[in-house]
Amino acid sequence: MKQKLTLLLSLFVLLSSTFAQTSQPSKKDSRRLLGVHLDAMDVNTPQGWKDNTTTKSLSGLKNQDLGFSLSYWKLIRSKVDFSTKATMIFHNYSVVDRNVYSTSYNQLGLEIEPTLNVKAFEDNYTFNAFVTAGVGAGLYSNKFGAYVPAGLGLQANIGNSTYILLQSQYRFSLTNTVMKDNLFYSLGFLGNMADVKEKPVKLPTPPAILDRDDDGVADADDKCPDIKGVPALNGCPDADADGIADADDKCPSVAGVEKYQGCPVPDSDGDGVNDEMDKCPRDIGVAKYEGCPVPDTDKDGLNDDEDKCPAVAGPASNQGCPVIEKKIIEKVNFTARNIFFESLSSTLLDKSKKSLDEVVAILNADKLLMLSVEGHSDILGSVELNKKLSQERANSVKDYLISKGVDAKRLNAIGFGSANPIGDNKTPEGRAKNRRTELLLSNH
Repeated sequence: MKQKLTLLLSLFVLLSSTFAQTSQPSKKDSRRLLGVHLDAMDVNTPQGWKDNTTTKSLSGLKNQDLGFSLSYWKLIRSKVDFSTKATMIFHNYSVVDRNVYSTSYNQLGLEIEPTLNVKAFEDNYTFNAFVTAGVGAGLYSNKFGAYVPAGLGLQANIGNSTYILLQSQYRFSLTNTVMKDNLFYSLGFLGNMADVKEKPVKLPTPPAILDRDDDGVADADDKCPDIKGVPALNGCPDADADGIADADDKCPSVAGVEKYQGCPVPDSDGDGVNDEMDKCPRDIGVAKYEGCPVPDTDKDGLNDDEDKCPAVAGPASNQGCPVIEKKIIEKVNFTARNIFFESLSSTLLDKSKKSLDEVVAILNADKLLMLSVEGHSDILGSVELNKKLSQERANSVKDYLISKGVDAKRLNAIGFGSANPIGDNKTPEGRAKNRRTELLLSNH
């Protein structure tokens, strides 16, 4: 056994020397990586394969032993890596491998494993497959053992010299009395250990360039060689940074435009809108109206921004809208008192329609007028039912007016139920007053 182990070690050293003594890799191939790995060791599956009486299947992860590794990787040729891995694995060697009874189930194996890894492609590929072979040795629960690993791996390049590795090995034991053959799985992350530093190339010292004002413009090209300036203006200064040299700038301390010789665009009326944008440059105005004052289209003394009826003159007390004539309001109120419905229903009675036709005529005569239809009830019945019925009655009036050609946008209908009484709900007369429909005119 010792002769076999010595032969394998010698062979591995010879192979490593052969690869190391070939032509030196280029600097881009001289990468060195450090890695961390999560490991799992399966002893049961190889033993099952050797036993003809058992089913040939792989063990699940829960039946495997876990550990972790640290590794060092060195690229020695374009498709060949040399790696060394130090592993710590937790496994019950006494019972599983040596058939010796032990009460300790947390026995520890410490391994060192140098390998050669031959890849299918160079490292600039995103995915790369490789084969692994080497030798390994370790201390397994106070006993020395050795093995030969052979397997496959997959490398994923996720950045500049950063990789994820997935490996699977069959490890042939050289010391069967210490440990058995096993399958070994590893998931690892490799990172760049150090970049190869290229020797800096010493460039010849350029001839000295005269620049008396130290503004980055050579004196030969500097129109202001004794005053620090800016390259864009051939070395001349520009204090307000408006792109116009101070010597040509009539407002050198305030940014301006070339059209006004370096001065800002003027605002003659001081309303915040410059003359080039101001349609009323001599009158104080606002930006909304391009520098002009807010208009008063209907000339009623209330400007359009505050006038609810900007096209029709009206007093400020009515927000610029005309005052609705008293006789029209009274006619609409009279109509409201003559609106009737079927009992406990929202169906309009025919005798209500004649009065409502007069309201239609009023609305058609003045297109500024709008109408709000409000339904009210007494307190008999539930609050919910009264509110629902009053809303339906208000809707019926609104629908009738729409059917007569009144624009729906000029109408509003709302039911208040018993919320706004005008009579005493304790008396029949008071409740009769509360069961009503109100028509409210407005023009804003």
